[in-house]
Amino acid sequence: MWDYLKLAVLGLLTLLAAIAANFARDFVYQVHAVIVMLVAGGVFLRALRHTDEPKRPVSNEYMDDVIRAGVIATAFWGVVGFLAGTFIAFQLAFPVLNFEWAQGYANFGRLRPLHTSAVIFAFGGNALLCTSFYIVQRTSAVRLWGGNAAWFVFWGYQLFIVLAATGYLLGGTQGKEYAEPEWYVDLWLTIVWVVYLAVFLGTIIKRKEPHIYVANWFLLSFIVTVAMLHVVNNLSVPVSIWGSRSVQLFAGVQDAMTQWWYGHNAVGFFLTAGFLGMMYYFVPKQAERPVYSYKLSIIHFWALIFLYIWAGPHHLHYTALPDWASTLGMVFSVVLWMPSWGGMINGLMTLSGAWDKLRTDPILRMMVISIGFYGMSTFEGPMMSIRAVNSLSHYTDWTIGHVHSGALGWNGMITFGALYFLTPRLWNRERLYSLSLVNWHFWLATIGIVLYAAAMWVTGIMEGLMWREVDPQGFLVWSFADTVAAKFPMYIVRGLGGVLYLLGAIIMCYNLWMTVRSAPERATAMAPAE
Repeated sequence: MWDYLKLAVLGLLTLLAAIAANFARDFVYQVHAVIVMLVAGGVFLRALRHTDEPKRPVSNEYMDDVIRAGVIATAFWGVVGFLAGTFIAFQLAFPVLNFEWAQGYANFGRLRPLHTSAVIFAFGGNALLCTSFYIVQRTSAVRLWGGNAAWFVFWGYQLFIVLAATGYLLGGTQGKEYAEPEWYVDLWLTIVWVVYLAVFLGTIIKRKEPHIYVANWFLLSFIVTVAMLHVVNNLSVPVSIWGSRSVQLFAGVQDAMTQWWYGHNAVGFFLTAGFLGMMYYFVPKQAERPVYSYKLSIIHFWALIFLYIWAGPHHLHYTALPDWASTLGMVFSVVLWMPSWGGMINGLMTLSGAWDKLRTDPILRMMVISIGFYGMSTFEGPMMSIRAVNSLSHYTDWTIGHVHSGALGWNGMITFGALYFLTPRLWNRERLYSLSLVNWHFWLATIGIVLYAAAMWVTGIMEGLMWREVDPQGFLVWSFADTVAAKFPMYIVRGLGGVLYLLGAIIMCYNLWMTVRSAPERATAMAPAE
């Protein structure tokens, strides 16, 4: 019965997508309708071929095949995102790279959101999907709930990525930072995310372990909060059901407030709470030490999720937003420094008695430096939220340096460490192909981050000081063009830092590929909760 219902749904989706492609009012919508038609039609034909095949008995082993796919997707989208970011970095230094012959499809304005979405949602999102599925199974001692629902989440998320990326390149965007996809792509992501929540929560509910490990607290809070942020910030009315354009429900300062409530908490929950879940599992496992303080981890959790949700208005200092609202965001941002550093201290002190491993274990070294970057970013962020500092830093490259020191240092490094941890275990290999290559990756990535962030810090502060310099008559000393010219050397350094970081990711992909190609160990059955 279920097979026939699935065929009916897929067939209906294929038909509706074909109709949408025919009646499309703009090119972006038409391209997306064709993509959906091809995907739904392909899945329909595949399901039709396997309709009468006998069903496999449900396995009692962990559902690791979807996690393997997630590891591959994470590595692939990481390289794509880093490549796009490095290219647009050089576009800012050399405008000739905004190729005129490409009809605008390869200019900075379209590639920049492609880059941000690729590294945040494609690279980071797939990392969170696969690691959360791995962690919740191991700490609950049960297989993922929902049968093939986890596969729907994985492939549905990849479809979202493709629709978003092609939309950016074709000019289809609603112009909201970190929330550019249009209304129908947002609706699809909502469906996928609800299923993701059901799979994760269902696995926790049927767990065999009475205790819910703290990593699952952070991961569940990330899933629930991102769902709320996504729905509220993307409330809109389509201009036509046959077109990509929509009208936002909020306007003016209300729209700005809602956007940065979303934008800052996308950082707070997608890029912080979710990755803290990774930290609380993989660092103790790699160090072979228990979490330093479980009480501190609980305090860290509750303080973080209560404070972070209020910090967004500090992005709107000196705007039409009332001062009391931006001041409230500033106060919560400054207070947020304390629980953030509590989490950093907890992660670092987990290595108590195992610090000597840093000399011989580059994977653990990568995880530890990620915690260091987390601590640095969560000090710099509250400092930059203070109105007096923000008057200098806002709209300058200092903000870009801050974001990338956190994203490349914290999110990137902990993800690389997790991929190195997972690959041998998921493919039943004795060890990684080469720890020496991990060491090369570590130093290339670290030097790349330092070059990138330092260049942006220097040029950002210089930029802010040049913008506010006036002569004795009160006139501005420097034009905007003067600041752009002064930043050129630092833009070259920033691009070189990106090249090193990208090279490290390519080395990682080679290392993981060679690990998978090596001879496997014997298969292992489901183990007790870890």
